[in-house]
Amino acid sequence: MKTILLMAVTADGLIGRDSKHTADWTSKADKKMFVEETKKAGVIIFGQATYATVGKPLPGRLIVVMTRKPDASKNIAGSVEYTDKQPKELLADLEQRGFSSVIIGGGATINGIFLTEGLINETWLTIEPKLFGKGLPLFLGADVDLNLELLETKQLDTNVVQVKYRVK
Repeated sequence: MKTILLMAVTADGLIGRDSKHTADWTSKADKKMFVEETKKAGVIIFGQATYATVGKPLPGRLIVVMTRKPDASKNIAGSVEYTDKQPKELLADLEQRGFSSVIIGGGATINGIFLTEGLINETWLTIEPKLFGKGLPLFLGADVDLNLELLETKQLDTNVVQVKYRVK
């Protein structure tokens, strides 16, 4: 299964001011690309705090919310599932259900877990023309030293660039 970390970052590499910061700071071009790519994959993995910033199901995609204490009563059939499965087990389950790729949508802790376990194949970063100075990094808890291979760069908008890397 192909796993793609898909994140918007500021020019200083942050994904938000804190874990409750919504993605209202990202460009229309990033939002459009996010919808297109997540619909292609069909499934997005979020942490509980990141899903709370989204706050609702996203049409045409399954959202899997990773949490230590899943509440099945919050599941919405075909739209939102809460799970405490470990990343490898979760990916195997999604593959068995017919998904061939998955988008890792954050936040920083989920990104760090998947990276540390060697489960991210590609990292797609939309670099937004913004600086926060301090805030939430792309990865929390990841103590790795990995090389990346540039796959593609493209301009999404006048001031917005997307960089795609393969994790080696």
